[in-house]
Amino acid sequence: MDALDSLLGRVSVTRVGDPGPTPAQLDTLFRAALRAPDHAQLRPWRFLVIEGEARTQLGELFASALAQRQPESRPDALDKARRMPLRAPTLVLAIASLQPHPKVPEVEQVLAAGCAVHGLLLAAHAQGIGAVWRTGEFAYDPVVTAGLGIGEHERLIGFIYLGTPEGELRTPPVLDPAAFVRRWP
Repeated sequence: MDALDSLLGRVSVTRVGDPGPTPAQLDTLFRAALRAPDHAQLRPWRFLVIEGEARTQLGELFASALAQRQPESRPDALDKARRMPLRAPTLVLAIASLQPHPKVPEVEQVLAAGCAVHGLLLAAHAQGIGAVWRTGEFAYDPVVTAGLGIGEHERLIGFIYLGTPEGELRTPPVLDPAAFVRRWP
């Protein structure tokens, strides 16, 4: 796929199924992510891959976090939390790994990690892999982040769901750049 086609045609694919990306495809995704703009070459990101039975374990972690945060949670809400990681065969958790630096504030490091995720999403689209970047309450839950081994200097910035697209890909809306761009002064 041409680079511009990938950039202009990428859409979030919310319904994915088996199979997930192959090891070689995952390697390509991570190689693309590592090309993100990165002030001072800090590489302020890392990724966790969750597949197979580990998805069930992540679902249990979600349910446990919800039960601790909202002890009155109904069984159906806990079951929904358990099923969330099962919506895709492969999840990649994107983590901004922040480092003290005199010239690179944390906000720049989080943005660089976000660019790494965008590169990963573009590489997925270019390979025909369905992908969607999700956050939600569990991305910010201290029980979840502790259970995943995410340190105090780190931020979970997204759950990337990956798999084979189910159904037709939607067509991205055509946006007019003039609505977002102005000349100064």
